[in-house]
Amino acid sequence: MNWNQLLSVKRTGQEDRINDTKHHRTQFQRDYDRLIFSSPFRRLQDKTQVFPLPGSIFVHNRLTHSLEVASVGRSLGHNLTEFLISEKGLDNDLIHEIGSIVATACLAHDMGNPPFGHSGESALSHYFKEGEGKKLKDQYPFTEEEWNDLTEFEGNANAFRLLTHQFNGRRKGGFSLTYSSVASILKYPYASGQTTKKKYGYFQSEKEMFHRVVQELGLIEKEPGVYCRHPLVYLVEAADDICYQIMDVEDAHKLKILDTQQTKDILMSFLNDDEDKGTRDRIASVSEEVTDINEQIAFIRASVIGKLVAQCTQVFINNYDKIMNGAFEGSLTKYLEGNTNKAMKYCADLSFKKIYRHPSVVEIEISGFKILGSLLHEYSRAILNPNDKYSEMLLPFIPEQYKVSQEATAYEKLQSVLDYISGMTDIYALDLYRKINGIGLADKRF
Repeated sequence: MNWNQLLSVKRTGQEDRINDTKHHRTQFQRDYDRLIFSSPFRRLQDKTQVFPLPGSIFVHNRLTHSLEVASVGRSLGHNLTEFLISEKGLDNDLIHEIGSIVATACLAHDMGNPPFGHSGESALSHYFKEGEGKKLKDQYPFTEEEWNDLTEFEGNANAFRLLTHQFNGRRKGGFSLTYSSVASILKYPYASGQTTKKKYGYFQSEKEMFHRVVQELGLIEKEPGVYCRHPLVYLVEAADDICYQIMDVEDAHKLKILDTQQTKDILMSFLNDDEDKGTRDRIASVSEEVTDINEQIAFIRASVIGKLVAQCTQVFINNYDKIMNGAFEGSLTKYLEGNTNKAMKYCADLSFKKIYRHPSVVEIEISGFKILGSLLHEYSRAILNPNDKYSEMLLPFIPEQYKVSQEATAYEKLQSVLDYISGMTDIYALDLYRKINGIGLADKRF
C-alpha cells in the first residue's frame, strides 16, 4: 500500500464531484466538523460507556470517551506524520492531515453502538439468534449473509452504515465523509461469516460501498473478501485501547470501586523506576504541591497516556513495513514491551474482575438487555405486519429517516428497526419501553 493512494479526499456519495471549492478548512477538517455538529454524535452523551448514567459523580459516557480518544488519536497521527516526513521523505499537504483523519475516525468509532453498552449489541443479536425473532428465518427469504448480520449485530458495521448509508430523505453517501476517514474506522474489513471472528466491518446493505472504498484506497485483499486494514486503523484502535483502559480506572476511583492507593499503584505500574525516573520525579513534585487527590490521579493518568502514545508510535514504526504490506496482526498495544506490557495486562485483568463485573455495571447491562429486547420484538413485529391495529400505533414513532417502503425486503425492514433502536439514547429507550409496556400509567390521571 502507498500513502498517495491511502490518503484520498474523494467523498462517499460524491464520487463524481470534483472537490475544487476553496475553503479555509481542509477536506479532513471538514470531516471532523461534520461529526462534531451531528445529531448522532451528540446522542452519544446519553449512551453508557461502562458505568450507569448519570450519577451524582460524573463518569464517562460514549461522547466524552470519543472526544478523549480523538485527542489521543490526533497525537498518534501527528507522531506518524513526523516519521513519514523525516524518515520516509514523504511531505505533502495530505500527509500533514493524518492527525485530522485519525481524530475524525476516533470521533466516529462508537457512533454505531446501541444504548446500554456492549449488552445492547448482545440484546439485539439475541432476539434473532435465540429469541422470538429466530422464527423469522423460516418465514422470510433471507440470504445466509443477511441472517448473519441480524444474529450477530455489530456496532462497527453499524458505524460504517451510519456514516455511508443514504437514509430516507437524506443525502447520498450518508455523511459524505472522505474515503480515508471512513476507511480508518474499518477495524474488521470483511463481512459477517467470512472469518472465524465474531466481529465484522460492514452489513450486506453496505457491501457495494465497502468494496468501492477498499479498492479506491488500494487496501490489500488477503483472501477472498477479507482485506487488510488501512494503516491508520491501528492508530484509532490504539487510542481507544489507551483511553478505555486508563480512564475506566479513573472512573472506578471516583465511584470508590477502587481506593486511592490501589488506583495510584495501578497507574504508577506503567512507569519504570529507571527509564521513567524523570516522570516519576515530576509526579512526586506535583503531588507535594497539589493536595487534591483527584488532581493527583489526573496528573499521573496524563503521564501514563503520554508514555503509551510514545510507545504505540514506536511499535507502529518498528512494524511499518509489515503494516504497509498487510502482514501485521493484532493491535499496537499487544506489542508493548517490558513493564508497560505487564501493566496493561494487569490493568485489563483487574478491570474485568473489579470494574466490568461490578454490580452497578451488571445491573445496567441486565436492564439494557431487557429494554432493547422488548423494543426490538415490538417494532419488528409491527414493521412486518403494518396493517395490524397495534402496529399502526407503534410505527409512527419511527423517525422519517428510518422508514422504508412496503416493497422493501424483510431484511431491509428489520434493518430500519435496528437503525432506530441502535440510534436511541439510554433514556429515550427506557422511556419508550415504559410507554409501550404501560409502565407508569397508573400514576397519571385520566
